[in-house]
Amino acid sequence: MTLSPILKVLSTFRKQKVKSLLIGGQACIVYGAAEFSRDSDFVVLASPENLKALDGALKVLKAEPVYYPEFTIPYLLKGHACHFRCGARGVEGLRVDIMSKLKGCDAFEKLWTRHNRVKISGMGAIDIISLEDLVESKKTQRDKDWFMLSRLVENDIFINKGSASPAKVGWWLAQCREPETLVRLCADHPGPAHKDVTRRPLLRAAIDNNLKKLSDMLKKEEAAERASDLSYWSPLKKELETLRLSRER
Repeated sequence: MTLSPILKVLSTFRKQKVKSLLIGGQACIVYGAAEFSRDSDFVVLASPENLKALDGALKVLKAEPVYYPEFTIPYLLKGHACHFRCGARGVEGLRVDIMSKLKGCDAFEKLWTRHNRVKISGMGAIDIISLEDLVESKKTQRDKDWFMLSRLVENDIFINKGSASPAKVGWWLAQCREPETLVRLCADHPGPAHKDVTRRPLLRAAIDNNLKKLSDMLKKEEAAERASDLSYWSPLKKELETLRLSRER
């Protein structure tokens, strides 16, 4: 965690007892895949009690809403993000983005059961989305998210190589995006690799050390995920545009 304003937001959320998980670029920093970000992104429990606590935290931060939609449970449950700009001393200009639903991920209650608690020097523990769910949330239309997704997985492989559980190896085989690394993983773990070919057919090319075919299949896999993300956000963007036009009349 590199920016003191982010720490102030986290501290405020904790003091107000907001049930939330840090996501986005700041979560990537915690997991060792550095990404500069002036924003702070959170997924929260969309309950009346928790949103009341969150509203209290936003007031402390002097956070004003920007863009649409309104900060309400129905919009959050649809998958919309609510955006705020902080004005309190020490966090001036910092944007806070709030969501309660992440495309491709489980509901908040399940995300919470898998989340990590990380100790920050001088502050204490913060709650952060699991690495597995963070990677899933990065499957968007944005180039930088795919780059970051790859770095997150590669970093986890580097850190845990030689001590990974079978479940961890299975996750690497399912999420790794670097052809050379996938070939190496399949060579090091032939049993799981052959078993998972049905689930992820491109592993056959990795097992055969066919880098050209593997690279092409990875691109097709990514293109399908990008198309899925576009399909997910299209109706939500249309709803935001309708809201904007209705407010301007």
